[in-house]
Amino acid sequence: MKSSDFKIITEGITKVLVYSSKIKDKGPGSKEGMPFYNPAMELNRDLSIVICQWIINNSKKHINLCDGLAASGIRGIRFANELTGNFTVTINDWNKDAYDLIQKNLEIIKPDNVVVTNKDLNTLLSENRFDYIDIDPFGSPVYFFDSAVKSIKDNGIISFSATDTAALCGVYPKACLRRYGAVSFHSPVMKETGLRILIGSIAKTAGEYDKTIQPLISYSTDHYFRAYVRIKNDKSSSINEFSTIKSNMLSLNDTENLDVGPLWTGKLQDKKSISELISVLFEKRLNTKNMVWKMLDLLEEEADAPAFYYNTDDLASVLKKSPPKMKTIFEKLKNEGYGVYRTHFSPTGFKTDAPVNVIEKMFK
Repeated sequence: MKSSDFKIITEGITKVLVYSSKIKDKGPGSKEGMPFYNPAMELNRDLSIVICQWIINNSKKHINLCDGLAASGIRGIRFANELTGNFTVTINDWNKDAYDLIQKNLEIIKPDNVVVTNKDLNTLLSENRFDYIDIDPFGSPVYFFDSAVKSIKDNGIISFSATDTAALCGVYPKACLRRYGAVSFHSPVMKETGLRILIGSIAKTAGEYDKTIQPLISYSTDHYFRAYVRIKNDKSSSINEFSTIKSNMLSLNDTENLDVGPLWTGKLQDKKSISELISVLFEKRLNTKNMVWKMLDLLEEEADAPAFYYNTDDLASVLKKSPPKMKTIFEKLKNEGYGVYRTHFSPTGFKTDAPVNVIEKMFK
């Protein structure tokens, strides 16, 4: 490693060395031979700081955290440097260059609560048990769900990102069927459908081991999906919220009435947890703090909403009418006694318990 190969970046209150080849600040990055640092994922990492601090704050025991696919190691290093309380973090990557870079970075902050490993993640998870497992791969996380569900402790949290959104959203349905065992559907609400297929996959895996899931935070942003899911040793099972739905529920244009999924049909957010996370956010110095704040505020509102949303542009296209303003839609639906909610999936989207014929009236 030559000093010219690196640059120093700062996230939160942590300075780390990263390879200087990755300079874009948007998009999923590229799968390079060297451990890459993706600045576009800073919001992702900032939110994980808040959530892990919340986990530690709410526990009376020692917490074992795992950054399983660490690459440059920035997430796990930030855990060690920015979290407070009784915890240990295991930072792992199978790539030897990544392992060496992580060790080099740890020489800067010299933490005493870090274990660094150079293993295949499935092997690491088969050998240890954790309270929190972070899976942030290039592509799909599904290859690690089985070992993660077996490794996580009761009431522990598995967080995972997926950048294979095209497969999950129905652009490549064969890839979705192969990876997730689910039929995807390309529609105006494909982002929510894709996220629910992703969460449904871990619900199915948990059910195989007599465990149940509870999504705490789930969202779609930029080029990826992200979910934080609590895993419980509970045979009553959340599998009742894992089923197929009809495609005409997702698009007013659909006439085929296909089975989509199976996917997660339960709640995507836990409102009480989000409220507590907002309190933790006050304490942290984060570069994307305002963005995290806005996201949590939106997800907190959306937590009460029914599954799936309407998009005003899509409705206007189907009904051949100009879309009313969002403010007008909200006012009219509330005046008629229906619940109506913003959604993070689309700035022109809304969720409501109003029937379709009531919604169509607003476009006439």
